[in-house]
Amino acid sequence: MTANFHTAPCHHIRVQTPQAHVAQLLATVVAVDPLIWGDYDQVSFATALGEQRFRTLPAARNKATGRVEVVPCVELSFVLPPEADLMAVLTALCAAHAYEEPVIIVTQSLRTLHRRGTDDANPARFWNRPPEDWTPPAHRPDQVTRGRQSRAAMEPKPGCMGGFMSI
Repeated sequence: MTANFHTAPCHHIRVQTPQAHVAQLLATVVAVDPLIWGDYDQVSFATALGEQRFRTLPAARNKATGRVEVVPCVELSFVLPPEADLMAVLTALCAAHAYEEPVIIVTQSLRTLHRRGTDDANPARFWNRPPEDWTPPAHRPDQVTRGRQSRAAMEPKPGCMGGFMSI
């Protein structure tokens, strides 16, 4: 059996940032690289709100703290192919980030990419199933074409952000 995907090398970038800065940082990155993953662009992920912890040392721009500070943050992540200009993306991120010392982690990794047309009939694929609340409205079948649900039933549920975090 032939796999319906192949693997490709990539750089996986993770950036810790206040949640309010995600959209700005993502726009900064997309201005340098379109963040393409297969047949999609601007592909990224942001975690739920968590806590970043640190203690400021005397050499920092900010006043040294004797205790550990706790700041609410999210982690924005995306991948770049090896041919992308990694240094241009990192330079743009550092320039746009609010922190003196942005927490940016770059990992060499592998990603999977689908082989177009190899599993269109797969019953697990969202287009072969009734729409779920995470399915973006633009990807939901027309009720006349599919006849599975009324248009009202296909509207996104409150709080649903789609397959990736909406920015």
